[in-house]
Formats: sequence, structure tokens, C-alpha cells
Amino acid sequence: MRALIQKVERASVIINNENVASIGKGLLLFLGIEESDGSDDIEWLTGKVSRLRVFNDRQGVMNLSVQDVEGEMLVVSQFTLHASTKKGNRPSYIRAAKPGTAIPLYERFVGRLSEVSGLTVRSGEFGAYMKVELINDGPVTIWIDSKNRE
Repeated sequence: MRALIQKVERASVIINNENVASIGKGLLLFLGIEESDGSDDIEWLTGKVSRLRVFNDRQGVMNLSVQDVEGEMLVVSQFTLHASTKKGNRPSYIRAAKPGTAIPLYERFVGRLSEVSGLTVRSGEFGAYMKVELINDGPVTIWIDSKNRE
């Protein structure tokens, strides 16, 4: 599982000109799922995201998690996070999980993130053409891959 995480002042997902999900201060997660992902990836990544200390404390140091600031989270499926640009100029998405595998994992991830964090987690619509609006705060953007646990 790959996640591109952005600390935001606010973010929203628009589908067919309708706002389907919005958050205020918190984290926007773009989530890419590959065929080899499973429960272990969900557990590790939801724990890491929930405890990621990217919010400022009173001294202006990024020392607080989304839980500490009682923020919100928005998860958006994004298979393009598994793009391979090794050959040619047209990305290959062969490592991205097919919907039959990805949808249940995506739904489990969103549910588990809410359980682990104790926060409400909103989401886009898997497979839909979405417009994502956000105000990146910082800017803070972090890439996490459950197959490369640095």
C-alpha cells in the first residue's frame, strides 16, 4: 500500500459537480493498493498515519499527530500511485490491484483508520472520476509505502 499524505487546512472531493466529502484541518490521504497488499499492510499503515507527528505544538515544532489535534481525515483511492515509468512515457499500472481486490482492501483501510485513530474518516468514491480540492498546510506532503517501511 502506498499513501501520499498531505497536511491540509481543508480538503474536499467533488464528483459530478457534487461535494461528496469534506474535511477541515487534518490529513488528506491518497491511497494506492497493489495485488500483494493485505491485512498486515492495513494494520501497519493505519497505525503509522494515525500517529504521524506533522502538526505543530505550541513551540511551532511538528510534534503532534492528527489524533492530538482532533483533526479529520479524508481518504481518496488513487491507483496511479503504483505507476511505473520505467519504460517509455506512458505509465504502466500493472502493479495496481484490480477492483475485485482493491475495493474490499480500500473499505477495510478506511474503517480500520477510523477505529485506530478514534476519528471520523471520510472518503471519496472508489473508481469514480473525482476532483480533489485542498489547501496544503505547510506545505507538508509525505510518501509512505508499506512495502518499504523506513
